[in-house]
Amino acid sequence: MKITIKEVEHVAKLARLELSPEEKEKYAGQLEKILEYVDLLNKLDTKDIEPTSHALELENVFREDKLEPCSTEARDRLLANAPEREGDYFKVKKVIE
Repeated sequence: MKITIKEVEHVAKLARLELSPEEKEKYAGQLEKILEYVDLLNKLDTKDIEPTSHALELENVFREDKLEPCSTEARDRLLANAPEREGDYFKVKKVIE
């Protein structure tokens, strides 16, 4: 599929881009190659392929967010590293006014 300079100018206008004559030539060639590749992909037989949103199966790797009991010794060791504490809590500066 041949892409003309006029078509590149139309796309550039829609995208609100100003292109130099060299850029128009360059992008016409690149768009032509992209459309040729899409034509090639369209020739593939995909009737037995199930539609998917990802090429790979994805799964959530985060653990479940649940409260676990903490020993008194472990809590005291954690709180010993706090710059400031108030009772059994870390004391932090206010971040939202």
